[in-house]
Amino acid sequence: MNDTDRYVRRAGDGPQVVDVTPESAGWAWSGLRVVELGPDAPSVTWALDRDEALVVPLRGGVMLAVELPDPSAAEADRTSSRTVTLTGRASVFAGPTDVAYLPLGAVVTVTAAPGASVQHESTQEPPAEPRTVRVALATARASRALPLQVLPAASARVDLRGAGDASRRVTNYTLDTEVAIDHLLVCEVVTPGGNWSSYPPHKHDVHSDADGSAERELEEIYYFEVADGPDGTPGVGYHRTYGTPERPIDVLAEVRTGDTALVPHGFHGPCTAPPGFDLYYLNVMAGPATDGRWLSTDDPALAWVRATWPDQPVDPRLTHQPTSDVKESR
Repeated sequence: MNDTDRYVRRAGDGPQVVDVTPESAGWAWSGLRVVELGPDAPSVTWALDRDEALVVPLRGGVMLAVELPDPSAAEADRTSSRTVTLTGRASVFAGPTDVAYLPLGAVVTVTAAPGASVQHESTQEPPAEPRTVRVALATARASRALPLQVLPAASARVDLRGAGDASRRVTNYTLDTEVAIDHLLVCEVVTPGGNWSSYPPHKHDVHSDADGSAERELEEIYYFEVADGPDGTPGVGYHRTYGTPERPIDVLAEVRTGDTALVPHGFHGPCTAPPGFDLYYLNVMAGPATDGRWLSTDDPALAWVRATWPDQPVDPRLTHQPTSDVKESR
């Protein structure tokens, strides 16, 4: 088995689109589940016996019935209940979504919100048949039970990163936001067709606070969705991961909606969106550090790319944002 076959997981058939656990990935911290909710599978229940988690609606909205651990309650009833509604969005290309952080020890039942299965882009005709709701559960192994938290879409931190044909939009849900976490770092990236992201290639596979080379050891999952072409042609993108002589890895993959790429170590990037096909990916990262920082180092052979950005404009397709909290980060 080559590295591409080992570290790229293809979308599953049926309601379970993605099911990555630390055990199935062969590492220690990060996990991701993506499910479709519809007539054949209207709800799903997850027990977070060892993990903290973030519920991220990808298409449509969901209702969460959450049983929370309550150490202060009587021995016979050490749980409390909460109900949360996440409005969600028409698609991952429609802008940020509201998300819910679930603590270690919680049990959650996720159900499609009423009417959510028929959400559609405003510029298109409603589908002939109700579309399913798609939702992600990003997870990390945890040792602390923190409070349940809901981050509204308008409170997510949105950055415009890069410039020119390396422009992309990054929405941070647990990176530099008000959400308290133990180990779980989650963001998402939209790359317009014809652009490159995760570029220059970078790595975060050691713990270092050295000047100029600070890193955090973080396992990373990329979950991809690719917009269809104007004639409905299914979209395609590309992902690259490569290593060092000391820790080799060699992944070059065509990716489509529902595929995932696992990055245990090494430089990763670029992710490329061919002209005509916008590319989305959800990043789930976790590692042993508890400072909640995403620190990486660029491939020294390509670090010069960043110096070209100040002389280029940000791709105008990204300058109209669905939220007012947009920062330019180059």
